[in-house]
Formats: sequence, structure tokens, C-alpha cells
Amino acid sequence: MFKKVPKRAKIPLFLTAVLSAAFVGTGVLSCPADCAVVLPARTAGAAVVSAGSAGASGVQERIPAAAGNTAEPASDEKTGEAVIEDKTEDQAEEAGDESRAGSAAAGQSEGTIRLRVSNWEEYIDLGDWDEEETIELPSGDIIGENSMVRDFEDWYFETYGRRVKVEYSTFGTNEDLYNMLTLGDEYDLVCPSEYMIMKLMAEDRLVPLSEEFFDTSLEYNYYSRGVSPFIRRMFEEKEIDGEPWKKYAAGYMWGVTGIVYNPEDVTYEQCSTWKILGDPAFRHRVTIKDNVRDSYFAAVGAVKSDLLTSEEFINSPDYALRLEEEMNDTSPEMIARVQEYLKDVKDNVYSFETDSGKADMITGKVALNYQWSGDAVYTLDQADEDDFTLEFAVPMESTNIYFDGWVMLQCGINGDPDRQHAAEAFINFLSRPDNVIRNMYYIGYTSVLSGGEDPRILEYAQYNYEAEDDEEETAEYDLGYFFAEEGSGDEDYVLTVPSEQLHRQLSGAYPSEDVIRRSSIMTYFNEEQNAAINQMWINVRCLDIREFPAAGWLVLAAAAGAVIWLFVRPWIKNKAG
Repeated sequence: MFKKVPKRAKIPLFLTAVLSAAFVGTGVLSCPADCAVVLPARTAGAAVVSAGSAGASGVQERIPAAAGNTAEPASDEKTGEAVIEDKTEDQAEEAGDESRAGSAAAGQSEGTIRLRVSNWEEYIDLGDWDEEETIELPSGDIIGENSMVRDFEDWYFETYGRRVKVEYSTFGTNEDLYNMLTLGDEYDLVCPSEYMIMKLMAEDRLVPLSEEFFDTSLEYNYYSRGVSPFIRRMFEEKEIDGEPWKKYAAGYMWGVTGIVYNPEDVTYEQCSTWKILGDPAFRHRVTIKDNVRDSYFAAVGAVKSDLLTSEEFINSPDYALRLEEEMNDTSPEMIARVQEYLKDVKDNVYSFETDSGKADMITGKVALNYQWSGDAVYTLDQADEDDFTLEFAVPMESTNIYFDGWVMLQCGINGDPDRQHAAEAFINFLSRPDNVIRNMYYIGYTSVLSGGEDPRILEYAQYNYEAEDDEEETAEYDLGYFFAEEGSGDEDYVLTVPSEQLHRQLSGAYPSEDVIRRSSIMTYFNEEQNAAINQMWINVRCLDIREFPAAGWLVLAAAAGAVIWLFVRPWIKNKAG
């Protein structure tokens, strides 16, 4: 099924010139955007949205004027089109000052709660669906008429009798968000990835979710009532400094990493190892991610392939724990091995990319693309539109399981119970099954919500992936690990699907239980680890002075001599005269 808008377009911070442009592209220097980390301007990556509209990413998106949707009627006081304000730096500076000065008390005096939300670019339903996009499920039709943000404002007033004003902005990378916070921007609710959540937890920047948020007896606690049992267990078991993720974070979207490939050029078996990234048989036909974390993870998988795929390792009683330890190995020896491997990969790949890999696959420029599963699903959907078949494989060594989740910031909430209530209500509204489906359809990623007793999210999976009655080649695909409580053995979650879906969109949207077993979280790096790995990345993507060729030094020496001569020559002439 075609998803309207792609996600996880992780845009680099800045293009950083390290040496003369004459060396770029010569093999001596090919420098990525993040070789040098530069704190962005206050507005970098953030488009501020007013009037309850949905987010933007530097360009104005279509925002519908019509009120209401199939689930909740809109307030009569909401009329006209929402306005998206792309603020200049000075305007954003003024807005930031006003944000800090205009405390919660000032907002509450007018009876309106001010909620500042920051999310990934294009990571929420903006509404304005066409009629033919209506999703027809046994439990009812779903369509996005308004932006999700506007619908939340109306729902909050109808449910709790208070007005809430959402100031919705966006960021391009986790590092963008962190730098914005470092520069003093204040938000109440943000949606970073798991490693940034871990970092913010470790730095004691977050507000714990309230006890009320976890009360499953409350009708509007859609998150706690409907989060996948698999996700809930993970958020309960994973800890930072002895505190579980669930204390501070509510999941939003999730996925795994793998390889999108053209089955006419590559087999599934060939793509079932990270070592394919450096395989000379696919020289300049493969792309890799232009960020250190994803590339490091894949390289560790390739370097440790023999160990990770050995029967002794796979069958060990503490396999999951050992796998996470191996995939998060940041010892000096491993960093050195990864550096050498990635240097070989650099010579083999078509490009290091952040978002262009999807288009390169669809146009046939490359045969393999290291990809997040959500973008993999989008890529396959787009290729289908052009009658071009692509597939998705998850390497056998391991896959990085990732999450984006909602957390409340101390600097924004600042002890205000009304803001915290509105922030938790925003999470719950997005977790209502019809809204979960709207967001999944619109952005192409998979929600952490299974729906609990509400069948619509499962119906949506069936709507997308179950085989037609006349399908000749089918297979059974068990989604029980995601939808059912552990040990329930409920067969209602086994889908009969076209056999091709074992390596296509379904395998990206809901990875198989076998893939989940060999998945691993990539933890956040501490300061020492971060410095070592960033230096490794600079050595890979930029100039490693230890490997600068002798001819290069001669060229530099000659150039330096020429420059010195140009300055000294007039002085010598004057002296001689």
C-alpha cells in the first residue's frame, strides 16, 4: 500500500569544509556533514507551527480548513486555515524569550494551556486525505481530514473542558534536538530516538510519567491500555542508572535495520549478512548510512560475523545478553577493526547517504541500500507504484531495533501539573487506535501500539497484508509476539499472507519473531566512547593524516612554498631596489 510521506530523512547538521575543496572526491578526502559537530542556530531544523496546525520542515505543508474527523467532531470555534510560521532567527529568538517569560501561570489565567511539542519532520498525520484514501476496516472507516494536532486540541477541550494551544515544531536529527536544548530552547514534550532518550535520562533532564498515566482502568489512557506487550516488556526491562525506560518514555514508532535490495541483481541469501556492504562483487552498487551509529553497528556485525552466526553463540542460554554486549563493543581493539572495515566499505559503496538511498534504489542506480525498516517499506511501496519489485532482508548476525518515543522535559514542564496533564493527554490521543492507524498510513512507520482490546490495529495489518482468497502461494506469518500477551498462544494473530511478503513490506513493518530474537538495542555512548568513535568516523570519512600519501605531502609543500614565494618576492625586490 502506498504511504503518503516518507520518514527518517535524517538530514546532516552542516557541510563542514576540513581541507581545500581540491582534495574532495580524490580518495584523499571525502568528508561527511558530521565529521565536525557544529551547534546549529536556534532555528536549525525547527519550523514553528501555530494555530494548532501540523508540523513543517521549512516548507509550507497543506493544512485543511475543514473541521472534524471520523472519530471526534471539531469545536465550532475552530475555523479557517492554520498558519505555519517559519520564523527567522531573530523572530525565533524573540519567541524563545517570550516562551521563557510567559510562564504557565500567564497562560492559565486565560484558561488556555500552552503545550510546546517538538517531533521529527513529517512524523505525524497532517490530514487532508483524499476520499479514495479512506481505510475501510470491519470496525469502521478511517480518514484523516484535519491535522492530528488540530484534532487533539478539539478533543482535549471536549474531553477535559480546557483549551490547549499546541505549538508544534520539528527537528531533523536527534543531535539537532539536543543542540537546540543546549542553546536554551524549551519544549514540554519531545520525541527523540531510544539512544537520545537514554542520554536525557542519564542527564536527569526528564519528568517521570505520572502514576495516573499507567492506570489502565481510565478510559482515555489509550497508551497504557494499548501498547504492544512486546514493547511494554522492553520498556520495563531496559534501564538507565537503575531506572526503567517506562518511567520516563512512552513509545511512538519502532523498527529494525536491514537491506533493501533488487532481487534481479542480488539474492536474499547474499543480503543476509552485513559483509555484503564491503563485497567487491557489488562495488559502487551499494549505499551505507552517513551517520556513525548506524554504520558502526553494521560494521560490528560484519567484523564479528563468524562469532555471531556460530551455533555455539546462537544457542547459548544468555544469547540476548551476549548479543547486546557484542554489538555494543566499543573497546579500542574493536573501534580499530571497525575503522579498517569501514575504510574498505568506503571504497566499495556508491555513496554514504541519509535519504537519497530510497530514490537511488527506485531509479536503479544501486542494487543494495542499508535502510531503516520504515523507509524500507516506503521504498518498496514507491517501487511498486512504478511496477518495479524490491525486497527487504535482515542480516543474520543481528539487527538494530530502534524506537522513537515521547518524553517530557523538566525545562518545559517545570512542575506545572496542567502542562504535564496536556502532554500526557497528547501521547494518549496519538495512541488511540484510529489515530495510530492515521499516523502509520501517513508516515509509513509502525506504531508501538497493538490496540489492546480494540481490534482496529490488527485489522489494519490484515487490511494491508493478508492474502486474497485466490492467492496461490501463501505462508503463515505469526504476529503473536507483538499483539498477544506472552505465552497466550493465541492463533488469532497468525496471518495468511502472500509468500512474497516474507521478504517484502510485511517483514519491514512487523519483523518476524526470529528477526526480533536476533535484534539488539544500540546503547548511547558515554563521553569517552563518543570521542573515540567520532575520531574513528573522522578517520574513515575525512582525512586520516597517518595515511596521507607522500605525493600529497609533496603537493602541499610545493603549494606552501609557492604561497610563501608570492609574499616574499615583492619584499626581496624592494630590498634589492
